[in-house]
Amino acid sequence: MTAPLRDGVGRSIEYLRISVTDRCNFRCLYCMPVEGLPWLARDTLLSDDELVDVVRELAPMGLRRIRITGGEPTLRPGLVSLIQRMRESATLDDVSLSTNGVRLPAMARALRDAGVDRVNISVDSLSAERIHAIARRSLAFDPLTAIDAALDAGFEPVKVNVVVLRGVNDDEVASLAALTLERPLHVRFIELMPVGDTLGARPEHFIPASEIAQRIEREHGTLVAAIAPRRGNGPARYQAIAGARGTIGFITPMSHTYCATCNRVRLTADGRLRTCLFGDHEVDLRTPLRAGEPLAPYVHAALRDKPPAHELLQLRTGGLVALSQTGG
Repeated sequence: MTAPLRDGVGRSIEYLRISVTDRCNFRCLYCMPVEGLPWLARDTLLSDDELVDVVRELAPMGLRRIRITGGEPTLRPGLVSLIQRMRESATLDDVSLSTNGVRLPAMARALRDAGVDRVNISVDSLSAERIHAIARRSLAFDPLTAIDAALDAGFEPVKVNVVVLRGVNDDEVASLAALTLERPLHVRFIELMPVGDTLGARPEHFIPASEIAQRIEREHGTLVAAIAPRRGNGPARYQAIAGARGTIGFITPMSHTYCATCNRVRLTADGRLRTCLFGDHEVDLRTPLRAGEPLAPYVHAALRDKPPAHELLQLRTGGLVALSQTGG
């Protein structure tokens, strides 16, 4: 029996976020420089076979949940087939996908049939003009169409992630929260995180979750306690507008950390296992994979050095790689 996945402070690690590409069709203010980044060479990316092998080897060690990320994961060729193979390679409790939603209307049904249980859709605005300003790409994209495609395909839960930036989209928080009134959505408002040195988001764009909640309550009344979604109960704290079909969540990496209960690690598209999104510690898994070596010793070595807590509050600005490079 392979030793279970536990880090150096005793946390059980059962959740792997797998980046299948570093490429993205957006250049969001808080994620990537407007000119883009040097893309990874194709031969450095993990192949479908290698990604399936990672899941197959880690599952007996306690891996129970995976999330497919990017960049924008729907840009990876053959994604549907890859997910189906991952699902068939091991017993997993949950397979999820993070996406900006652009390709979701065309792919939602196939992804659901391949074994994706739930999706997170990034929606930072409901305005086409403002989406263009934040994403810095002109795409024919309606986030409501993507959301409804996810609901129609049967994903459950469907979560909508909103990064709130003061002076950019903070005037929309009440409208975005209102999506939960008639749809069974879980709209989560995320505090801006200081990631990367050359991004368009700045410290003055930060707005705490407490202020976001106050703005929602001014429009919709006092928020009431809510039960978190049955699947994927992560770091968000959930409330709801009275009588709404869905919930409102707040993710607070800056004002209230949740590192003590962290149960996840990340695999970059080129095969590096990162133990903290907001750090630089990583272990190369691609080399042992391609040499036919077992991954367990490398994974356990990585987990021994997983930090007890992130250092965002000390960093404040810059110093970290773009989210598109780490799998978000």
